[in-house]
Amino acid sequence: MTQRSSRPSRPQRAHPPRGRTGPARPPVDDPARQAALDTLRAVRQRDAYANLVLPGILRERRITGRDAALATELTYGSLRAQGLLDAVLAACTDRPLSEVDGAVLDALRLGAYQLLRTRIPAHAAVASTVDLVRADRGSGAAGFANAVLRRVTGQDEAAWVEEVAPDEDTDPIGYVAMANAHPRWIAQAFAEALGSRGEPLREALAADDMRPAVHLAARPGECSADELAAMTGGEAAPYSPYGVHLDAGAGDPGDLDPVRQRLAAVQDEGSQLCAVALTRVPLEGRDERWLDLCAGPGGKAVLLGSLAVLSGASMDAVEKAPHRADLIRKAAGDLPITVHVADGRESGLEEGGFDRVLVDAPCTGLGALRRRPEARWRRQPSDVAPLARLQRELLTAALTLVRPGGVVAYVVCTPHLSETVGVVADVARRTEAEWLDAREFFPGVPDLGDGPQVQLWPHKHGTDAMFCAMLRRPV
Repeated sequence: MTQRSSRPSRPQRAHPPRGRTGPARPPVDDPARQAALDTLRAVRQRDAYANLVLPGILRERRITGRDAALATELTYGSLRAQGLLDAVLAACTDRPLSEVDGAVLDALRLGAYQLLRTRIPAHAAVASTVDLVRADRGSGAAGFANAVLRRVTGQDEAAWVEEVAPDEDTDPIGYVAMANAHPRWIAQAFAEALGSRGEPLREALAADDMRPAVHLAARPGECSADELAAMTGGEAAPYSPYGVHLDAGAGDPGDLDPVRQRLAAVQDEGSQLCAVALTRVPLEGRDERWLDLCAGPGGKAVLLGSLAVLSGASMDAVEKAPHRADLIRKAAGDLPITVHVADGRESGLEEGGFDRVLVDAPCTGLGALRRRPEARWRRQPSDVAPLARLQRELLTAALTLVRPGGVVAYVVCTPHLSETVGVVADVARRTEAEWLDAREFFPGVPDLGDGPQVQLWPHKHGTDAMFCAMLRRPV
């Protein structure tokens, strides 16, 4: 076996501060980095979501233009790369990172990201980070941060990967996981779904680090994709008949007039495709009642509800959490969608009463890691089994609610086999439901594999990694 070249010598480690020493300087006037740092702190302390926290900070502090773009890049970048950054930082200190003050660690991650993954000059990245630490934690902590980050500057990202990653020959998945800043278990799950540990896996992991374009869905019957593209300056989506893509730096899509006027909504193109696919499955007999069994916060329910109106069908939506049910009502506006606050497994709705049912089940969300950068470090392998059990129960319930001959779409935003084909195969076997070939209901979408399920991928389709399977209840 070929051995990897000898690793570079590990730099001298820095000691974490014992406590705050010396006076703090006045707050540093660095709005972009301060906004990024405050968002990282909210994610760490409150398990907050960066995509919800950061826009509010930018609005509240009136940070716009280049500063807003920098804050966004540093926030999402630092969160995506956290595992790699922590491995590098751990190599530069003499104690576990768990013993480093949390606020200082947030700043170190921010500084290390700038050093390893941006073109910001090293002296500027170090100095700006040290200033933030000094203003918040004092001169002792600032000295510690300065020492750590100067050691980080001793190697570029590629060299640090060679230093901290598992050996590529003996643990190729562990190596590519570290090189692309993913937990190993997620890289393993992607490899199993792709059937490859080689270039397809590298491409899939790398796609999670790309800043995604904003996807909009035009509301059927109110606005066409071409009209929405003209109003927003975007481009019609390649696959969804209702989709529009905006540049990743287009700003807050909630500020767009068509979104405020409910002519469109922010929705990944993959989600649109899965919802629309359900409406394309041919049915014999009645086609009057549609149901979204796990409807909160309402994106797919609104798209389906709009299509139901055009088809002369009625639309029901089930959501367990009252506040998420309220979000569905708000998103629906004047659409005639009947919202039920209930557990989808025991909804109390009429058995066999629906013709088409969508099960957009709760899942690990591993297919949307590029949009939720903190999720890759927050999720754990132990999350999968209870979610898969819930998914099986929801899909089984859906097959009792749909009429004989009716169709159920099972949709999750993950490629993990235990949440996708594992769930569908088990339920189809127990219920004797017919597993349809979903690929024909995704016309024009390339590279859908051997079926019968559809697995979309960011690196192949530019969408979230949405999974969709179609089951028909036996007559």
